[in-house]
Parts: sequence; C-alpha cells; structure tokens
Amino acid sequence: MTSASVTPTPEAPPLSEGARIVNTFIAPSRTFTDLRRSAAWWAPFLLIVIFSTAFVYVAGQKVGFRKAMENQMQAQPKTQERLEQLPPDQREKQLQQGAKITKDIAYAFPAIQFVILVIIAAALFGTFKFAAGANVSFKVALAIVMYASLPGLLRAVLAVVSLLAGASADSFTFQNPVATNPGYFLNPADSPFLYSLASSLDIFLIWTLVLTAIGFTCVSKVKRGTALAIVFGWWLVFTLAGAGFGALFS
Repeated sequence: MTSASVTPTPEAPPLSEGARIVNTFIAPSRTFTDLRRSAAWWAPFLLIVIFSTAFVYVAGQKVGFRKAMENQMQAQPKTQERLEQLPPDQREKQLQQGAKITKDIAYAFPAIQFVILVIIAAALFGTFKFAAGANVSFKVALAIVMYASLPGLLRAVLAVVSLLAGASADSFTFQNPVATNPGYFLNPADSPFLYSLASSLDIFLIWTLVLTAIGFTCVSKVKRGTALAIVFGWWLVFTLAGAGFGALFS
C-alpha cells in the first residue's frame, strides 16, 4: 500500500507596505490577514500625517485660520455671546489668540488622532479578546485600526479639491469640511446634539468601521456579524458620548 501524499496549502506571499495600503481599498482581507505576519502600522500613519498636513496648509491658504475659527464658533452661541460682550480691543485679542490656537491644533491633529486611535484600539482589543474570546494582541488591534482609517485620506483629498475649486469659505470647518454626511447640511447652532449625530453618519467613517470589523474577522475566529456588532456598538457609544459632551458645552 502506498500512502497518499498530502499537498500543503501554500501560504499567501507576504505583502509590502505599499501593497497593504492599496489592498486596504480593493482587497482588505489580504491586508488584514497579513497583519498576523507583521503588525507594523507606521505606513498608514505616515500617510495620515502627510495628507492631514497638506489639507491644513491648503485650508490655511484658501480659508484662513481665523475664518475657520469664526465659522466653528457659530456652533457655540454661548461662547460667541461672551465674546461679543467684550470691549473691541479685548475681542480682537481673543480672536487673534483663537486663530493661533486653531492653527496649532490643526497642524497637531495627527498627534491628537494617534492618541484617539490608540484609545479606540484599546477598547476594541479588550472587547474582542475578553468578551468575544479572540486571540488577538494589542499591536495587531492597533494596526487594524490604523489601516482601517485610510479611507479618511480620500475625505481629505475631496476637501482639498473642493477648496482649490473655490468652495465658499463661509461654511468651512475643519471638523466637517466636505459634504460626506448629513450634518454638513445642518446648522450646528440649531441643535449641537443632532448636528453631531448627523455628522457621525459619514460615508468614509462607515467605510472605516466596516474595514475594522473585517480586520478583526481576518485575524481571529470571530464571526463577521459579531465583529460588526462590536465595532458599531463602540461607534454608537463614542458618538453619543461625543454628541452629549458637545451639546453640554455649546
């Protein structure tokens, strides 16, 4: 008797960082599966820094940081009312300081976003590992969140194109620069809570959430439906908390 030979299943070839980035948009399962081999996340974060800096530079040239700050203040009637009560010289000083702070925060946003992504990765890591029993490390969870954030680069590109094409500076804000969600068409002063909720229904944000669920499915045995429930559940928690916080201090 001859023993039957078993042909081993060939492993997928390792992906380069460039291939990972491209596949995040066209074949995300390949990218996220490759994270089990290497959980490096520097490439997508580097792109986030580059695209964010380019967007802020164009906004500063086409809109101006003072104008962007004044537009954002329309969502904070109480702050605007306090400012209008100041003497003209003090009001001007406050506006100049506010414009500088807006510029500093805008250029520092990649660092702020990094902290936010680490918090999100920690929340998802704990939920998938201890609630869903997924065999996943925090480093892999962070890499998933980083790569899943790449659709946001397209939103930055749309915003830049819109500004270069002559979009009105009167409606521009760094928080919601392009019409990819219902909140863009609302007046935040009417209802800050509703505005925040509507802004969270962003096309690119939903794309990111779906990619995140796909990522955790690819690196663990968690079912797709469970992964989607966990990711969108946390999204709902963060969205409601952010909307409530914003409404409280508007």
